[in-house]
Amino acid sequence: MSSSIEVSFPGGLRVDAQLGNHVIRTDQPASGGGEDSAPAPFDLFLASIATCAGIYALGYCRARNLSTEGLKLTQEVVETDPATKLPKRVALTLTLPPGFPEHHRPAILRAINGCKVKKTIAQGLDFDVIDASAPIEGRAEGETAHV
Repeated sequence: MSSSIEVSFPGGLRVDAQLGNHVIRTDQPASGGGEDSAPAPFDLFLASIATCAGIYALGYCRARNLSTEGLKLTQEVVETDPATKLPKRVALTLTLPPGFPEHHRPAILRAINGCKVKKTIAQGLDFDVIDASAPIEGRAEGETAHV
């Protein structure tokens, strides 16, 4: 797991993230002033939940030599907080392949619940926002914002 992500600003409302050898490109939709050349950062956040849950489902099946042909995972925001407009509830709906063994159904759902992204969000996460241009010894109280 890479612990450092370098962010760059290639123009317009595009913001890219460098993770090791990979670049994740983002943009804002045209309706928000962007060029819609890539997913918006929040959409990638939501996609990280779905893809994490997906890799847990895939891993479960692969470890047991179960077919993944027809395996599908769909994610939807099913409830939004009217005041903040932030998601309050997300549904992950698993469609299993035809003939999927009945006795594996509860276990694959438990595997999906093990998704590290989902578990991190559920437990809560603290953020420190730091002004790197201020000298460390000269940083006044409040220049590091704990959010």
